[in-house]
Amino acid sequence: MGDDEPVIIDCAVYTKGERRAGDLPVDLALEAADEPDSFVWIGLYEPTPDEFEAVRTELGLHELAVEDAIAAHQRPKLEVYDEDLFVVLKTARYVDQTETVEFAEIQLFVGANYIVSVRHGEASALTEVRTKVERDVPRISCGPMGVLHAIVDRVVDDYQPVIDGLDNDMAEIEDAVFDPARPRGFDPSQRIFKLKREILDFLRNTEPFLEPLSRLVGGNVPGAHDELTSYFRDVEDHLKRVVSSVHQFHVLLSDALDANLALVTVRQNDDMRTISAWLAVGGFPTVVGAIYGMNFEHMPELEWRYGYFLVMSVMLAVCFTLYRRFKRVGWL
Repeated sequence: MGDDEPVIIDCAVYTKGERRAGDLPVDLALEAADEPDSFVWIGLYEPTPDEFEAVRTELGLHELAVEDAIAAHQRPKLEVYDEDLFVVLKTARYVDQTETVEFAEIQLFVGANYIVSVRHGEASALTEVRTKVERDVPRISCGPMGVLHAIVDRVVDDYQPVIDGLDNDMAEIEDAVFDPARPRGFDPSQRIFKLKREILDFLRNTEPFLEPLSRLVGGNVPGAHDELTSYFRDVEDHLKRVVSSVHQFHVLLSDALDANLALVTVRQNDDMRTISAWLAVGGFPTVVGAIYGMNFEHMPELEWRYGYFLVMSVMLAVCFTLYRRFKRVGWL
């Protein structure tokens, strides 16, 4: 967003599922929302305390919820203040270039005749959500709770591309760990740990919202609509599948890390066996050479014409026998 873009992205009044024509300032929009079968939807982007003050004053928002909305960096949650709701959602997008998941935040104030959406960071844009829900008359006729469902549904739907990106990374890691042509010295542990951290962050920003969704499905919140129960249940099922997939990724990554460490250990053992085998092969001539280096006064085999050649032949034969033996058992 540029510096000259207004904080209030959109402010619209809906009556019986239809958007009123024209743009209204906040005070007039709220006044119009007091009419029967009407509500106002105000969209803001990263408001400062002073910029949010007008909305807070007009709606009488709870000060604790307002404080959370301005500070951001909240965990996903649903809180009830009197007859109003305060909902925090975490949006996510997968960045393929860096293999990371970026998070942003959407906070929602939901009352009987209003809904205020506050975006922080590069969150999912709500313009498409607003356009879509305005075409869905039965859902927007449910008022602010219908808009709440539309936003939650969009946020959860946007988790799927993240799952696809993480799944692709998982496949690449598994191929790297179990590649028979894996180069000596190559170790994917760092990439495994990095992806493990991304998955845990994703889990922390999605799983906590299962409990609020359960309350919405059960209608255990102010302003609940029976007509929206099946809609929220569908979103809950989708989020459960997402969370289940993330848990599976975490388990698979742990298995991949264990398998990688096992392969590294096996390769190190192979290296140690190879080193030990060559030491054994070279050890016999070293011992023989050390004996002759002691300069004994009388060594009968050296007085024999072929003694030197016999000693050399025995050393070569023993070294060759050891080499064949170690080669046969796979140490060389």
